[in-house]
Amino acid sequence: MTPPRRSVFLDRDGVIIENRPDHVKTWENVRFLDGSFEALRRLADLPAAIVIVSNQGAVGRELMTLATAWELQNRVVATIAREGGRIDASYLCPHRPDEGCACRKPAPGMIRQAAQELQLDLSRSWLVGDAVSDLQAASAAGVRAILVRTGRGADQERLLTDRAAAHFAGQSEKAWLVVADLPAAVDYLVRLFKE
Repeated sequence: MTPPRRSVFLDRDGVIIENRPDHVKTWENVRFLDGSFEALRRLADLPAAIVIVSNQGAVGRELMTLATAWELQNRVVATIAREGGRIDASYLCPHRPDEGCACRKPAPGMIRQAAQELQLDLSRSWLVGDAVSDLQAASAAGVRAILVRTGRGADQERLLTDRAAAHFAGQSEKAWLVVADLPAAVDYLVRLFKE
């Protein structure tokens, strides 16, 4: 039996593509962030599963269908592959924040589902996101996290006060960190995986 492997979980909007206040609802709304393709190519060289985990509450708000959400997600994954990157699996949560599902971040459902389906070692894995909810989902799943300042990240970083950071009490300082963008997160992960 193959031992569980490390993984890098990636939020989509605000990390790989631009985050839009009115949601990414069509392919015309998709804009890949500067440096994301090169970062994803470098990430693909690491001995880790690369997994997208994305909240898509626009589905629950009936701003787009679940089929459209998956079509966009699959096109993002296919574009990354055409540009030399690799995504091993992708998950999305279609629920509104008030629905109380187990999959919408900050809940760890998508991460845990991926771990089960892909045989991942969460204790040696990372999540890169642009929101405190990403950090909280990572924490709940036992995954370390990186907050990027792209997307909502710069505003979300301001929420990491002592009170908000109390959610991470008892974890080592290495449980999460803040960097400029996905390329900077990949720089960190490449160094880490070489250790």
